[in-house]
Amino acid sequence: MFAEEDVMKERDEEPRIEAGEREGDCSRRSILLGSAALLAGGIAGRISTSYAAQEPTYAPAPPLPWKWPKLDPLEAGTRAYQNYLKNKG
Repeated sequence: MFAEEDVMKERDEEPRIEAGEREGDCSRRSILLGSAALLAGGIAGRISTSYAAQEPTYAPAPPLPWKWPKLDPLEAGTRAYQNYLKNKG
């Protein structure tokens, strides 16, 4: 009988772990803090790399092999509309 009572006393003396205190449990607060830290780290990393990066330099484009004509937008629209009606869509 004494052995059973000792075992019961030992069980009662052990610290009880409540639902939110176990390792591996995720609370809303821990998820929000973790996501906020991840977001802040991502922003800080993005800002630091944007300041560190040099702007790329490109070679100038070669000139076109033909002359670029000036187009009258009203005339182009009229021709396109007439062509659409003439060819039935």
